[in-house]
Amino acid sequence: MACLLLITTSVLAQKVEYKNEMITADGKNIAKVNKIKDKETFGLTSTYELLNLKGEKLAIATISTEFAEQRNDNSNYYYRFSFLPTKQTGIFTLSKLGVEKAFARLMGEGGIIINDQLDAAKIDELIARKGRNPRVTTEYRLVKRYMSIPVTMRDSNRVFQGEHIGNFKDISRENLTRGNADTYEISLPSGLIVAKVIFTGGENAQNFMVSTFKDNSTRNVSIPFKETKGIIISSRDRNESAIKRISIWLVSNGYL
Repeated sequence: MACLLLITTSVLAQKVEYKNEMITADGKNIAKVNKIKDKETFGLTSTYELLNLKGEKLAIATISTEFAEQRNDNSNYYYRFSFLPTKQTGIFTLSKLGVEKAFARLMGEGGIIINDQLDAAKIDELIARKGRNPRVTTEYRLVKRYMSIPVTMRDSNRVFQGEHIGNFKDISRENLTRGNADTYEISLPSGLIVAKVIFTGGENAQNFMVSTFKDNSTRNVSIPFKETKGIIISSRDRNESAIKRISIWLVSNGYL
């Protein structure tokens, strides 16, 4: 049975090559590749189009910078593939050492082109075998800061430091399963949530479970209860002192 499987596999496998913008399988032309340099990166990266032999566009692969690189492996780019006729999408890795060739081989070896058109079932199989589900990174720019000005918290749960730098929202009622813990979301003025904070002890809280989405990290932050200088609050929150201290910590660590 093992020998039969090996023979069957070798018979079904296609020899895929790429030369002069043409993908061939077992010496037969099956598709073309169109390379378009990305202006946003000054041509350092490119977008790739897969065309059938009639010149019809079958797929587009664009670089995806929102995904974090794999640890101990920075040899690949993440690319988002859009298969136009079938409206399917997938995330794949392409080698930085030869992105164009890697794109061509992936398309050819996937066997997704049948009779000059895409085959939806083959694309599903390709996504299942070769597709990736990478972690999304959250990158953002903080608004203009005046570090010599104290942090203030004003009406409507807004945080200021010379300029409006963020907001906080009490979502404790939405997390009743956590018992007596209080939960807050902290966001940028744009509405992007940058942190979630969970703590017990109300105003006297000294330990905070902080999840920051910029680095996808959750940690316990110890902030001793004491009078906090350099921060002013004009509208009272039930956890006023705790929110003061965690706001300063987020500002100091570049999250807010």
